[in-house]
Order: sequence, then structure tokens, then C-alpha cells
Amino acid sequence: MRNPFSEETSDDISDSQLVHQANRGDRAALEKLVLRHQAWVYNIAVRMVFHPQDAEEVTQEVLVKVITKLSTFKEESKFRTWLYRIAANHVLNMKRRGAETHEMTFSEYGAAINDTADMELPDPKSVPVALPVLVEEAKNSCTMGMLMCLDRRQRLIFTLGEILGVSDTVGGEVLEMTAANFRQCLARARRDLHHFMNNQCGLVNTSNPCRCPKKTRGFIENGHVDPQNLLFTTQHVERIRDVAGETLREIEDVVEQQHVDLYRDHPFLRPSDEIQWLQRTLQQEGVRRTLRLN
Repeated sequence: MRNPFSEETSDDISDSQLVHQANRGDRAALEKLVLRHQAWVYNIAVRMVFHPQDAEEVTQEVLVKVITKLSTFKEESKFRTWLYRIAANHVLNMKRRGAETHEMTFSEYGAAINDTADMELPDPKSVPVALPVLVEEAKNSCTMGMLMCLDRRQRLIFTLGEILGVSDTVGGEVLEMTAANFRQCLARARRDLHHFMNNQCGLVNTSNPCRCPKKTRGFIENGHVDPQNLLFTTQHVERIRDVAGETLREIEDVVEQQHVDLYRDHPFLRPSDEIQWLQRTLQQEGVRRTLRLN
């Protein structure tokens, strides 16, 4: 999959060319342009609102803005910058929904984890998926929840800079700040997460008592993990690090690097049905286009 934040590309056609073609009424070019960025917008959105269904709504809202404003793109910046600036402004200013309506500090989140009883894993015959998959879902859900303890701006900067590996320069362009300021804000978000995880999470600090297998059944019983409806984990999954590639950013603190690596090991999520979803998005705005499904 093409990484829109990479400076290296093997595409036979650029974003700018697709924009020109789409603005001249080329339906296939518009489809290709949107699908090229859709999953990346979605992976930002899901880390802003937690629940994939809410993230699909956010992504659709962003794409509607992009599609309806496409004719206003004047190439004063790269299309990537223009699109993700729209996405960034949207997620920073949108109405709170889902998990965001229940703001939680790191202290409160830690207390909630600690209040979840340690238990043996459930009987394998009682759940529809393999136990390792359930444990992975518990881990991903828990660490996604940690992100929600950051404020929106910190969460967005950490998602861009550490999870998706966006450079300080590109991150600064998207958020309309200097590269140095982006780097400083990223370091602050990383430190806040590190402070919590180093004192709470056994995945980062082995001296901590919290272990995903011990909490999995408690998360299930408390309704945080649904074996019938996994939010973040499937049997076969793409990882962020595999799709986004390695980040060029070096972190001197080994422990901070551990928790960053944990997030880059998260799944790279995809909308439930990319083509049909795009069709509905276009139709919603009255843009009647017949998409080629090959």
C-alpha cells in the first residue's frame, strides 16, 4: 500500500494529476484519489474517537469536505498537505462523540485498569476466536484507550509523528506550525504516555503487575472486549510498521522507544467496505458517479 507521507513513490500517476483529472470529470481518477488516502484518514480518525464505527463517520465527513472542496485546491502546497490539513482541522474541532464524551485522565484510566480483576483466560470452547486473538484485542483496546487520555492535539501529533511516522517537517505543514514546534509537542505527548505506561503497563516495564492475559477476561466481563465483535484485531492483520515503513525519528530513551514500538505494532485498520462506502459518500453529496470496481 502506498504511504502518502513517504517522499518516495512508485506510483504511475501523482495526486496532482489525479486532482486535475477528477476536476475535469474523470470518475475513475476521483475514485483512485480518494481510495489512495481513505485508509490513512481512517487510521487517524480511529485514534481520535476510539470506536471504528465512529471513525468511519469521521472519515466520511473528512472525505466529503475533500471532495466538495477539490476544485479549490490551487497547488500552493502538496495535495497531501492540503488533504491532511482538512483532516486535522476536522478532528481537532469536531463535536465530541463516542469514547470522547467520557473524558478520562491517566490517573483515572490507571485506576479503572487496576479495578479490573485479574482472572484466568476464559475456556477456549466458550469463545468464538482463539485466546491469543482475544489477548491481542485486549492489548490493542487498552493501549488505544491510553491514547484517549491525551488531549486532542497531543493525540493527533502522536498519531502522525510516532504511529504513522510522519516527519517533523510534514507534520508541521499539516498542523501549520514549525517543524521544531511539532517535534517539541510530539516529545511532550510521548513523555506523557511514557510516564503512564512505565508505571502501569507490563508490556513496557516488566516490573509492573498489569498483564494483558490477566485482564482479558475482566475486560470481557466489563464489556470492554466483545469476543463476538472484535474492534481492532483479526486473525490476519497488517501492522502499522509494515504499511507505513520505518520512521526516521530516533528516540534516545530506550523505554520511550518501547512504548512507541508498541503503538507501531498496532493493526493498520481499514474501513468496512471501501468501495461501497465511497459510493455512498459521493451519492450523499449529490455527486452521481459510476465507480469502476476493478
